[in-house]
Order: sequence, then C-alpha cells, then structure tokens
Amino acid sequence: MFTPTEEQQELRDGIGPFCEAINEGHIERDGKAEFDHDAWKLLRSSGILGLPFGQRWGGLGQDLVTTMFVLEGFGHGCRDGGLIFSTTTHMVSTGVPLARFGSAALKDRYLPAVCDGSLIGAHAISEPGSGSDALAMRTTARRTDGGWVLSGSKTFISNAPVADLMVVYARSDTNAGPLGITAFLVETSSPGFSVGQPIPKMGLKTSPMAEVFLDDCFVPDANVVGSRGMGFLVLDHVMKWEILCSFIVNVGEMTHRVERCVDYAKERHQFGRPIGANQSVANRIVDMLVATETARKWLYDTAEKLSRGETITTDLAISKLVASEANLSTALAAVNVFGGNGYMAEFGLEKDVRNAVGGTIYSGTSDIQRSRIAAMLTLPTS
Repeated sequence: MFTPTEEQQELRDGIGPFCEAINEGHIERDGKAEFDHDAWKLLRSSGILGLPFGQRWGGLGQDLVTTMFVLEGFGHGCRDGGLIFSTTTHMVSTGVPLARFGSAALKDRYLPAVCDGSLIGAHAISEPGSGSDALAMRTTARRTDGGWVLSGSKTFISNAPVADLMVVYARSDTNAGPLGITAFLVETSSPGFSVGQPIPKMGLKTSPMAEVFLDDCFVPDANVVGSRGMGFLVLDHVMKWEILCSFIVNVGEMTHRVERCVDYAKERHQFGRPIGANQSVANRIVDMLVATETARKWLYDTAEKLSRGETITTDLAISKLVASEANLSTALAAVNVFGGNGYMAEFGLEKDVRNAVGGTIYSGTSDIQRSRIAAMLTLPTS
C-alpha cells in the first residue's frame, strides 16, 4: 500500500488554502453552470497544473504517484467537482501527451503555458457517430504543403468553450486501422477551427463542454504530436494517466464524503439518539469506507505497476470500474445518511451524485471495462 513521504505530504498540504478560497460559492456556480475563471487563477498560482512536468518548462517535476497523491488531496479539499475535472483534463489531455511525445520545439513553445495555466488545454476524440469507439473516427487529416488539413467534427469535448489548445485525433490513413490515427496540437484560434455552444449536462456543470468543428483547419507539421500514425499510442498513454489521475481525485472526494457522514451520524439525533447508533446507518458508512479504500488501493497499486513498466491492462480496467462505481454508490449512500437534507442542493450531496454518474461513462463506460476484463480472462466475446 502506498505510503507518502514527508515531501509528498507537504506538496499535498500546500493545496489546502487554495481549496478553501475556491469553495466559496461552489453550489451557486454549479446552479449557473459557470466555469470559474477566478478559481482558475488561484490554481495557476498554486502550482498544481505543473505537477508532473519538467522544471525546464516551469513544472514541479513530480512522478505519477506523487501527482496522484496531490490530486487526491485536491479532491478531498475542493468542492467544485467541475473545476477539478477541468483541471485534470487540462493536465492529462494536453500536458501529458505533449511532455511524453512532443518534439523539443513543441514542448518549448507550449508546455510552459500549460504548466502555468495561461493556456487552457483539452483534447478531441469522441465523434457524433462513434462515441467510445475511437477507431471508428471519421475526422480526417489530409497531407498538404508544410502540414495537414483537418476536416470533421468532435463532440462531448470537455473544456472546449474555454480551451486555447487542443490535441485533436484524426485519421491520417484510411486503411491502416490503429496505425492510421495521428495526434495534432491545434490552437483553437486557428482558421477553420470552431466551437459550438456549451452543452448542458447532468453533472460536472462548472466544467464546460461543447462540440468542435474542423473545416479544412490547417495544422503545421511541427504540431504533430509524436509522428504520423502514432495517435493511438499517444491516446493509450493518455488514457492510462486520465483514469489514474481523474479517479484518484474521486477517492479524495469519497474520503471527504465519509468524514461528513461520520460527523453527521454523530451529531444528528432522531428518536432520542444519534442516527449513527442505528446499525443500518453505521453499516452504510462502513460500506462507504470499504469502497473508498478499495478504490484507493487499486489506483495506487496500478500506478506503481505502470511506473515499473509492467502491463496494466486488466488492473487499469478494474481500477476504473471499482473507483467510478464506488464514487456513485458512496454519493448515493451519503444522500441517504443525510436524509431530507441530503436531497437539498444547499448540502452539496445531490451534486455529488450527479457528478459521479459521469464517471461511469467517460474514460470508457463500466460495460466497456467489464468487457475488457472478460477479454483478458479469455472469455468468449461473440
């Protein structure tokens, strides 16, 4: 089991004061579905955006596990789930592929702005006709003098309405399967690049989402991330980081949720005694704790295996499945512990439920994770 060092704990503790400032008005922002630019400024000054990136570009140079530990603390302290989601999207979808696969020139040009948050990042994968089936994407990249012309559309793109940079995945070779996809770093101000109106959604409302349209959008050769046909490899690397970083945040949120329920079960009295004295309530909170600790262990163990260069295909699928479903189940359980108060918006727990539903869908649905695990067990697939 992962045990933090003193230095890791200091990094995590440093995010606390920023969370306190961000939390003010978080329920009202959720109701208005507003991205908080002032809160983003606070995050920029906290250093969290540069956690896993090299000091040469203004980052903190931390490894994956340390990054996760700090992000877990962010989830524990920050109540604006949408802002957290936008933060991990920015770091993982743009910063991680750029740092791992970008050329030296591309990193020197863009990574400092990713680290300090002066440019907001996103990535564009899903399309209206393909959803989770990334290999079925129809957005094309056509070779031209000095670069590529991108044509197509993407949907459900987190951060799109506020993004300055976007890693766009497009098909550069029509008959090459996984080797026919290339990743491009695109400035959203580029001619031919446009963003639709924000898409209203169930949860994570303070993390804006929209469609993206590419109408013969020119991208120079220098903005290819990796090389031609390497897009699926880039995406595979990004998805590992996305699952580990996004869902360790949820573990932090779950831990805070358990603590709230314990306190409430001690303080709230019904029929002459605290509600925590009722076995059904106590058992519900115990189950929340077990689910939280199980998710934490899977995520950190998987991250440590990845850091050692081991195969994590099954571990990653189990981690994502366990963590996302635990987040939803503990959110629902917390509403039940708080009863009528849990159903009220002012307590913030109904927001947790709405936010948690998304986790069972994005980064590969729960059904997809189960199918992956079944395939690794060599069970029949048809």
